[in-house]
Amino acid sequence: MSGHSKWSTIKRKKGANDAKRGKIFTKLIKEITIAARMGGGDIEGNPRLRSAVTAAKGENMPKENIDRAIKKGTGDLGGAIYEEIMYEGYGPGGVAVLVETMTDNKNRTVADIRHFFAKSGGNLGEFGCVAWMFDKKGTLSVAKEGVAEDELMDMALEAGAEDVVEEEDSYQIVTAPEAFNDVVDRLEKNEIKFSDASLAMVPKNSIEVTEEKTAKSLLRLLENLEDHDDVQKVHANFDIADDLMEQLS
Repeated sequence: MSGHSKWSTIKRKKGANDAKRGKIFTKLIKEITIAARMGGGDIEGNPRLRSAVTAAKGENMPKENIDRAIKKGTGDLGGAIYEEIMYEGYGPGGVAVLVETMTDNKNRTVADIRHFFAKSGGNLGEFGCVAWMFDKKGTLSVAKEGVAEDELMDMALEAGAEDVVEEEDSYQIVTAPEAFNDVVDRLEKNEIKFSDASLAMVPKNSIEVTEEKTAKSLLRLLENLEDHDDVQKVHANFDIADDLMEQLS
């Protein structure tokens, strides 16, 4: 979980400082729209849509925004037509990077992403070059305040979770994709608040980044990708020691 959880932690801290909620909402609306377009507007009958709506609620998105995005997806409201494309490549230090995008102009998107990789000293690769290094998992973040680790562990595992990982200020729950909604249901029934609830590509193994210059270049690449309007999610198989992270912050 190192690469996934480390980047998630960094994003949470930066998000609190940078107040990028508007950009987060835009990405979530795209995901809700395309999920509704592909699988229909019934939240209970469309697992991908339910996952997207759960993530939106975790970010406190207003209900009217969610409803409007679903209607765009089902065709009840007009809107841009997005195409899903996954890009793969290697960042600084040989770190594998997966970039999930939703775009209405793939030529623009691929040009920008290739530029980010090249600028960081990495390179954009061919389809399938790094995807095999990741497994698709459901992930949820639960703040440590207000919940005991043993209680959360029992609750999550009974609902079908694979693991609960302790981090600095939160617990990361990991599930198989098919168990994700069951775990969400169990937490909601027990009034356990969570965030960052989504399906993610979790690395099977992580690369230890130990040099400050490499770490800076890598984080800059990930931030540039995350900030791009067409990018939905970024996944990478890296780990950076806490003491090095403190030097970089």
